[in-house]
Amino acid sequence: MSIHPLLSVEDLAKTFTLHLLSGKQVAGLRPVSFELAEGAFMAVVGPSGGGKSSLLKCLYRTYLPNGGRALYRAVDGTVTDIASAPDAEIVALRGREIGYVSQFLRPTPRVTAVDLVAAPLLGRGVARDEARERAAAMLRRLTLPVDHLDGYPALFSGGEQQRVNIARALIAPSRLLLLDEPTSALDAGNQETVVTLLDEARAAGTTILGIFHDFGLVRRLADGFLAFKGGQLVATGTADQLPPPLAASA
Repeated sequence: MSIHPLLSVEDLAKTFTLHLLSGKQVAGLRPVSFELAEGAFMAVVGPSGGGKSSLLKCLYRTYLPNGGRALYRAVDGTVTDIASAPDAEIVALRGREIGYVSQFLRPTPRVTAVDLVAAPLLGRGVARDEARERAAAMLRRLTLPVDHLDGYPALFSGGEQQRVNIARALIAPSRLLLLDEPTSALDAGNQETVVTLLDEARAAGTTILGIFHDFGLVRRLADGFLAFKGGQLVATGTADQLPPPLAASA
């Protein structure tokens, strides 16, 4: 394990401007600082609207932060400030090293489930037939019906879409994996499969930062937690130190 953190977040902040309300400013994420060690699994917990998703979206650069830094150390040792790097650098990092499971799948029109999941492998040079075979195997593991493999995810149920979303994020190894409530739409059986897949990813060297509302999963999976409320980081600690009030709201 590297002696350097994989990710160093320093006063990262995001403010939203509500143009329909005369330009009112709303703080989605107040300045937050923390480090994420390589190989760690950090859970992000707290009530809805607390800033959890804003943090992940700033780190994946779905949102452009208004302030602070997020220094990511790549496998070759180069450091990129995710908060300010050009879009082309962010896209390249996403392709090589950073994965993301959002709360909701936004499927590409007229692209089948198996092709959507195979795309990250194709981007890494895997032959199309092999990429599709591996994608189909991953989707079967997540119990997506066989007749859905060549179906369009836009027509799937919410739980089926989430399984496609997870498969796409996990099909190609990432050094950093960002998870926004990855199991929220899943039944107990598929939730257990996702837990196993995350354990496997971590054993293979993936560092994970994930939002969870299930405290039991936090205790099973995570090393530590970051607790947010009102856009602020209000508590940190190891998973077994998560206080009951935070556990109840997580």
